[in-house]
Amino acid sequence: MDKSRKIVFITLAAVIAVSVVWSAYRQDIPADIAEHIKSKSDLIVVDEPSPLETITSPLTVKGRARGTWYFEASFPIVLTDWDGRIIAEHYAQAKGEWMTTNFVPFEGELEFESPVFSGVNKDHFSRRGYLIFKKDNPSGLPEHDDALEIPIWFD
Repeated sequence: MDKSRKIVFITLAAVIAVSVVWSAYRQDIPADIAEHIKSKSDLIVVDEPSPLETITSPLTVKGRARGTWYFEASFPIVLTDWDGRIIAEHYAQAKGEWMTTNFVPFEGELEFESPVFSGVNKDHFSRRGYLIFKKDNPSGLPEHDDALEIPIWFD
């Protein structure tokens, strides 16, 4: 085998190996959830954690949201288990001037006890949950409610 064929063969083998590893560990975001996240991207974007990321406590969340998402420079974040029960809630804090219609960076931290049943495998339902970023709505009027929900996995 000449040198150029060896290079092509090695490159092809490497691409196949990476594809196999990637498909084994990759988790596709269901279309409805991907659409929900995309539909909110002009209002709020979460950089950490990513959808379907495995999380531990304490959890730091980071991203950016339009100033209209905040009230008094913060907005609620809620962590739920597989059954929708709230296991942690706190606030994301603006990291800049929030009285704007532009995007403003935010950061927050949640401490929680893992809801995962002991001795279960990595795909067990008790490892699933949601991280909810709620638009702050001091008026309490339902027409001003909004939220971004991203699925997560508990370690």
